[in-house]
Amino acid sequence: MRKLKNSELNRISVSDFKTIKKMPVRIILDNIRSLVNVGSVFRTSDAFLIKEVVLCGITATPPHREIQKTALGATESVDWRYVESTAEIVKELQSKKVKVYAIEQADNSKMLDNFKFDFDQEIAFVMGNEVKGVSDEVMALVDDCIELPQFGTKHSLNISVTTGIMIWEVFQQYQRSV
Repeated sequence: MRKLKNSELNRISVSDFKTIKKMPVRIILDNIRSLVNVGSVFRTSDAFLIKEVVLCGITATPPHREIQKTALGATESVDWRYVESTAEIVKELQSKKVKVYAIEQADNSKMLDNFKFDFDQEIAFVMGNEVKGVSDEVMALVDDCIELPQFGTKHSLNISVTTGIMIWEVFQQYQRSV
């Protein structure tokens, strides 16, 4: 077995990426502290054709050297914007019939391993702050809440890992639906 060279991976250009059909999924980052986490979310969003990343509150924005370390150029391919208030972007998207899910541990949350997404409308995931999670204000607004089941001793996963798991699951379900 031989590892492939980058030149053998047949990746598309940034300009081609901008024109191809994306998954009807947006990622909202609610006050993310770590620039490495932000960059990682961009890179995963590029890999799985996420429609948009929305950066909110204290979440840093490109261009930034620390974001670039993990994004590796994905801030150029993935559409993104900054909105100061996470609550405002949730309301804006809901007014456009986007179904907004908090990814959080909460009462009445739905477990990801039993959840089926409906792709008749766009979807947005709110990913919360590394310490405080999704804000209470935003939790009161979202359409529903999805939780990742965990079985070890720790209470949570890193936000970039959680986002990657969410994107992978929604990507698999989306691929089966089209």
